[in-house]
Amino acid sequence: MVSTILLRSLRKDIARYNRLDQLGLDDFGGGDEDSVQEDSGWKLVHGDVFRPPKNPLLLSVLLGNGAQLFMMTGFTIAFALLGFLSPSNRGSLGTVMILLYTLFGFIGGHVSARVYKAFHGDAWKQNFAYTPIAIPGLVFAVFFLLNLFVWARGSSGAVPFTTMLVIVAIWFLISVPLSVAGSWLGFRAAAPTAPVRTKQIPRQIPPARGYLRPLPSMLLVGVLPFGAIFVELYFVLNSIWFSRVYYMFGFLFLCYGLMICTAACVTVLIVYFLLCAENYHWQWRSFCTAGASAAYVFAYCLLYWVRALRFGSWTAGVLYLGYSALISGLFFVLS
Repeated sequence: MVSTILLRSLRKDIARYNRLDQLGLDDFGGGDEDSVQEDSGWKLVHGDVFRPPKNPLLLSVLLGNGAQLFMMTGFTIAFALLGFLSPSNRGSLGTVMILLYTLFGFIGGHVSARVYKAFHGDAWKQNFAYTPIAIPGLVFAVFFLLNLFVWARGSSGAVPFTTMLVIVAIWFLISVPLSVAGSWLGFRAAAPTAPVRTKQIPRQIPPARGYLRPLPSMLLVGVLPFGAIFVELYFVLNSIWFSRVYYMFGFLFLCYGLMICTAACVTVLIVYFLLCAENYHWQWRSFCTAGASAAYVFAYCLLYWVRALRFGSWTAGVLYLGYSALISGLFFVLS
């Protein structure tokens, strides 16, 4: 609904700017019947809003991995909801998640390449390499480091080294080629065209005030998507740390959909307010604002530790903090 209202209000203005560009007129005149009212707010930055952001390669890699995680999570919950995965068999759930993430490497590479091409990036080799390696490599390094603590304690819950080798083999033999194939097809496709022309000289941005500053806007907007999932997060943590059977996949699917819709709507609104304040650096702000709920997820994990968990050794505390930070980081990239 929010997107529909904004698109209906933008359509006439975008058409007028394109007509004025074709006629070589200024943005405020030309005798056009739609230009009687002087432009203000976001209309003043229409020639800068599609300017590429800083570090476009990093943003495109994060967006590609976020799309891959998004597809993997949605399909895993959908399969569990339809009864293809048994709630009592955790091994099957983990196996399906790894396989789906591997297969959706094609989606991640394609999204990353399309976004990077839209940003007019030219380091396409780095994009091909970083998309399937950067985030998964970081996750695997953290997982391997935490598993060393379990090995040092001599626990039977440690992941065997041969299992890690199998995961690495699946990663390089399936996920990386699929990601490269998706990136190649993404770069071969035509680049997305902006609806208005970008000016050569960047417009000066006025200083941000109040809630439009980066940190306040992230904290304000991030609490809303978290509010859609915090009740279900309690049961998920109970299932992970108390070995309880989780069977409410229907409610989890509903919460997942509500979280997606809430994050999308509030991000559209905060970007609209940002453009009304004549700040056209919206790409990184929208990405970080939508993912800011990950900070609340990590804070909730700390609260859950204080209220519900009692560890007998410092190793268990390190594992809990490490896995909580890892889950929160992946949630940031996903959302």
